[in-house]
Amino acid sequence: MSKLRIANLSPHLSHFFLALAALLFVLTGAHAQTRPNVMILATGGTIAGTGATSTTTVGYTAAKIGVDQLIAAVPELAKVANVKGEQVFQIASESMTNEHWLTLGKRVNALLAQSDVDGIVITHGTDTTEETAYFLNLVVKSRKPVVLVGAMRPSTALSADGPINLYNAVAIAGSRDAVGKGVLVAFNDQIHFARDVSKTNTSTPDAFKTPELGLAGYIQGGKPFFYRTTARKHTVDTEFDIANLNALPQVDIVYGYANMSPVALDAFIAAGAKGIIHAGVGNGSLAARVKPALIAARKKGTFIVRASRVGQGILARNGEANDDELDFVAADTLNPQKARILLMLALTKTNNTAEIQRMFYTY
Repeated sequence: MSKLRIANLSPHLSHFFLALAALLFVLTGAHAQTRPNVMILATGGTIAGTGATSTTTVGYTAAKIGVDQLIAAVPELAKVANVKGEQVFQIASESMTNEHWLTLGKRVNALLAQSDVDGIVITHGTDTTEETAYFLNLVVKSRKPVVLVGAMRPSTALSADGPINLYNAVAIAGSRDAVGKGVLVAFNDQIHFARDVSKTNTSTPDAFKTPELGLAGYIQGGKPFFYRTTARKHTVDTEFDIANLNALPQVDIVYGYANMSPVALDAFIAAGAKGIIHAGVGNGSLAARVKPALIAARKKGTFIVRASRVGQGILARNGEANDDELDFVAADTLNPQKARILLMLALTKTNNTAEIQRMFYTY
């Protein structure tokens, strides 16, 4: 009611409506204050991609839409959080580098140290989401929620999955139920732990799975429902600190296959690799033509971690190779790409193989 109309009323009614307007103003402000404060850090990816037509779901261009447009496209975000956005990178995630990770990790830690930030959502390309999530799971120094999210369809596609994924991720990041759960990945109405999740499909919206250990929970109606916790240490309970790190040691992955030769391994060693993840067949088996080169590399100081290309199961220490004798490390249940991340961080702390093995069983 305008001031003019209020002025034409009796003094008692005028005072009543002015008081009512003041109360509504206070209540509206109080409601905004009770909503959590969530920062969205955008890095690019398919969620920010555009296609030539509404039916273009392959062959689109990733990392075109800025964070402000992503937020504006989902006005419902205001119902679950006070949202702000920041464009950290604008890249397709296959181009993510160690330097990007260090920059992102430091920015996340700086924001989470602020009292006016309750949680963080990171929009990210799906190709390396699981790797960025696991890296952050090891280096974030806060119990506040950090949620990675993306899309399998570009923003211009029919039934684009980005908007609902983003809405869900913001709801999770602002939820007290997500505090202390470690870094999470939100896709397709499901919640996954960073250590265990993998992209399992090239193109469908349900690409992210935790096949053996199971997802962390679901999100429904803007509320997360958690059904398990992770037994491995993460975030504030890790020994890794990137505050003063400007680079990570070079660690590369050698993929196992029939008729494998040591050519790739030798090239990585010559290029200065401090560590090698051997993504072996089966239970991390070592081909007869490659094993001598791995042994020689370790004797010269390169750290060797035996992993498996299979994607599920525990890599048995002293199983397909005598790791104690060879001074190798077993990857436990980490896939090769995540084993690479842990070895890089481990090498910033120690050159002791036994200590590195302990870290693989801890994180």
